[in-house]
Amino acid sequence: MTEFPRTMVGGVSLPRLIAGSNWFLGYSHTSVAKDNFIKTYQTRDSVAEILSIFLEYGVDAVMGPMSEKLEEAVQEAEQRSGKGIIRILTPHFNITPGGPEAMAPERVFDTCKEMNATFCMPHQAITDALMDRMYRKIRDIDIYTAMIRERGMIPGLSTHMPESVIYADETGADVETYIQLYNAAGFLLQVEADWVMRIIKNAKKPVMTIKPLAAGRLLPVVGLSFVWNTIRDCDMVTIGTTTPAEARESIEISLDLLNKRLPDNELQRTRSKNSL
Repeated sequence: MTEFPRTMVGGVSLPRLIAGSNWFLGYSHTSVAKDNFIKTYQTRDSVAEILSIFLEYGVDAVMGPMSEKLEEAVQEAEQRSGKGIIRILTPHFNITPGGPEAMAPERVFDTCKEMNATFCMPHQAITDALMDRMYRKIRDIDIYTAMIRERGMIPGLSTHMPESVIYADETGADVETYIQLYNAAGFLLQVEADWVMRIIKNAKKPVMTIKPLAAGRLLPVVGLSFVWNTIRDCDMVTIGTTTPAEARESIEISLDLLNKRLPDNELQRTRSKNSL
């Protein structure tokens, strides 16, 4: 079995492909009906089975929110395989006074640590709310990254705003990596894809790209061809999958592309293609 290529982030070896969790937890970016289908379909065991496929190829990292369901599935996959999985958690928490006590940053970071997080990266809802375009900085980010460091986790930030990476680099924010939207469809991107491409190219830290298939709007071979051929060797791709077969297909297409081979994945069949 071919081992997936790896990179170094904050002194930790990570696979360049990361298992995403939207298709485990019910964030389809399509409809409430699709969200509910995912939540009903996915169980701890089904998610563990998918993660086990990733582990076969040395893809031993998963990204997601603080979720008991996800953590239970990760532990199940670890037990089945005898291999550890690196947790990349993207929590949200209070950034203004008066919020729920359970959502205080200290409490949330404590929970991330209890959930065995190696990387703790404040979610886009936090990072982008702290963005200050006037003064080109991310307000209070170093307060939160210090809390993360104190708990023995590696800080990063998750963002949908292209400025976040630039401002963090300019101000020397204490982060080791960035989560950044990137796909050929421009889905959820706030500027054109070529602008995001240049931002990733110039980033001072490795970038974890997300939504390469634009939440299912792009064929795997199309979306993956774009991202793998336009990011650096230090950067990563995060992909969500609903079934073990989807996981294996995405991994094998990615390996073909990284090795400059034309993917030879099985094509879907319909009656309209009989003449082919």
